[in-house]
Amino acid sequence: MSDNLVHAVAGAGGGIISMALTYPLITISSRLQVQRSQGSSSEYTGNIDAFKKILKNEGISGLFSGLESALFGAALTNGVYYYFFEATKKHLATFSKRKTMNTVESLISGAIAGAMTSITTNPIWVINTRLTVKDPNSKAHGSTLEEFKQIVKNDGFLSLWQGIGPALILVLNPIIQYSLFEQIKNHIAKSRKLNSLDFFLLGALSKLAATSITYPYIVVKSRMQMRQSKDNSDLRYDSITDGFKKILSNEGIKGLYKGIESKLIQSVLTAALLFMSKEVLYKQARFALSLLTARNRRR
Repeated sequence: MSDNLVHAVAGAGGGIISMALTYPLITISSRLQVQRSQGSSSEYTGNIDAFKKILKNEGISGLFSGLESALFGAALTNGVYYYFFEATKKHLATFSKRKTMNTVESLISGAIAGAMTSITTNPIWVINTRLTVKDPNSKAHGSTLEEFKQIVKNDGFLSLWQGIGPALILVLNPIIQYSLFEQIKNHIAKSRKLNSLDFFLLGALSKLAATSITYPYIVVKSRMQMRQSKDNSDLRYDSITDGFKKILSNEGIKGLYKGIESKLIQSVLTAALLFMSKEVLYKQARFALSLLTARNRRR
């Protein structure tokens, strides 16, 4: 097994762990992101109100709507990202005599890995978004496969890539996150060995910066991934620019930051848990691989 694949497996495992632990925050943030202000009693007025209403109307299971697709998406997203990030990093290292990446190399690695991840995993996040924010009063939440069939049947196969535009722009999020993480990590590593707490704090700090900067695109992407209205032009986003214009026109600047509180908490916790667990899983995977290799050599 190549080292790139070990990183991918460790990243996938870390993604599953962090996603499972923080998923209720994703549900709350996603529903607030796609909510249009209508003044109804069922409308969420904030993060706490959303939490209370979801519990009251749907129970605990409502906070975990679409978890199945999210876990698969987290594993796939982190696996693909880490594979291409490490592969690109090693390829760039062949042209450099340095042992650590500089800022430009981090940006290039992050851009390539992020673009490949967005293109590969966009369908699963379209499905997850629709499962997470589906009206609980209209129909019980279906499975990932059922939702996939409904999307293809009603909207066409290419609709699985709705929101790919802002998703590609959101490649900036992991670029900022991982570049900041790598640079601070390398700086600290010059003076001492990093421990699990260091990885937790660095993951949290880097993700806080990345999400704060790119959040408006997250809102536009979430709304574009929902089924687009064919009758009401105000509820249909034809492009990233169109989405920004309609949100600003109908909801003001605050519309671009709906659900940011829960998203920031979730993103920071997810990144911190991911980086910490990924390092642990990577070491365990390498150890298991060395044992397997040694056993094969003895045969």
